[in-house]
Amino acid sequence: MGELTDKVAIITGGGRGIGRNIALTYAREGATIVVAARTVEPLQETCAEIERRGGRAIYLRTDVAAEADCERMVERAVDAFGRVDILVNNVGIAGPTAKITNITLAEWQESIDINLTGCWLASREALKRMAAQRSGNIVNISSLAGRVGYPLRTPYAASKWAMIGLTQSLALEWGREGIRVNGICPGAVAGDRIEQVIKARATASGMTEEAVEQSIVGRSAIGRMVTEDECARVALFLASDASAGITGQSINVDAGIAMS
Repeated sequence: MGELTDKVAIITGGGRGIGRNIALTYAREGATIVVAARTVEPLQETCAEIERRGGRAIYLRTDVAAEADCERMVERAVDAFGRVDILVNNVGIAGPTAKITNITLAEWQESIDINLTGCWLASREALKRMAAQRSGNIVNISSLAGRVGYPLRTPYAASKWAMIGLTQSLALEWGREGIRVNGICPGAVAGDRIEQVIKARATASGMTEEAVEQSIVGRSAIGRMVTEDECARVALFLASDASAGITGQSINVDAGIAMS
């Protein structure tokens, strides 16, 4: 028996990166998986891999910033599998890398809409089902940028700081209903996403890409970036009974960068 046997988990942004790893990890532990995002092909690949390993999964094309899409996402999950036990709010965008004076209102709004409002909308719809069950888990993927100031990334940082406040507020609001809400704050995560971040910061700051990468890794207590799998294992812990006494927390998975 896996740690999530008979659970149904919705994972937004489940086609790539941390979201994909969480989907595969949850499926390995017995959960039935619903992955949702705007781009279908990566979702199909995640589902195919889960099914190849003997699990069950479906994908839903979803724009989490659209209210109707979030409503439909939860409804289809319930129609397919009868319940929703876990929601992982993972989908997010990096937003612009520039000084605030060079960022447009549209760029700001897009980051807030997807990273924060999408988390709020998906949580609202899932909580309606979880409240009826009197059980459930929400895991919000924030960022180390939600803990410390992040120059040149103000829309991203603001959205991720706000996710931590949302996590704590929902935990207090729904704890007596048997629902726990926690978060994860990844630092620099090895993979395609951080490579894009490094390139954008190098362009905006005039530094070389190597210097930007070293400025990140050099602050790590263990001398490296974290992995997607390391983040996924914390997400498994937070969604499982092993963390039954934990709610309202946002756990850093950052290789010790926050201590520097």
